[in-house]
Amino acid sequence: MEHRLDHRVIESIVAPGSRVLDLGCGRGDLLFLLSREKNARVQGIELDAKAVQDCVKKGLSVFHSDIESGLSEYPDRSFDYVILNQSMQEVKNVDYLLQEALRVGEKVVVGFPNFAHLRARIMLALGGRAPITQALPHRWHDTPNVRFLSIRDFEEFCRSKGFRILKAFPLGADRIVASWPNLFAHNAIFVLAK
Repeated sequence: MEHRLDHRVIESIVAPGSRVLDLGCGRGDLLFLLSREKNARVQGIELDAKAVQDCVKKGLSVFHSDIESGLSEYPDRSFDYVILNQSMQEVKNVDYLLQEALRVGEKVVVGFPNFAHLRARIMLALGGRAPITQALPHRWHDTPNVRFLSIRDFEEFCRSKGFRILKAFPLGADRIVASWPNLFAHNAIFVLAK
């Protein structure tokens, strides 16, 4: 089975045998990969009931809940990694959620679409319409995204909040982008710590 680039990158980040919490885990593909390939002890939280059922069919431990309500039921440092892959931009109170993720996890892995990608800029500038790209597949009226951010925006946000960026992986369609990531990366993955 061919895995998505962002999942392969996150797999390379997570140490074997780690405790992992995936916030907005979807159908559990990443959790399943980490469980199988890294022998990680995985848990997820997902709002979509059908996606939770898909996770359970894979033998995963996933709670049906809204990540925006916080992680108060988890003690400090319950996990080695807390993952928000393609879910942070769908959250209204990003600051609160990241603070909570950094409280319950040693490290937080955040993945999001780069809204400043060249193709998105061209579609907006020349077409005069909200961009639809591989990383941004939804129309403006049916997108789950409530945040529209660039790689540079996220770096500045982390600095302003005192979050340490341990690693950053700007991703193109099929590889890590070597230069001008804010312009050429479709997505980005950051590893954060307090």
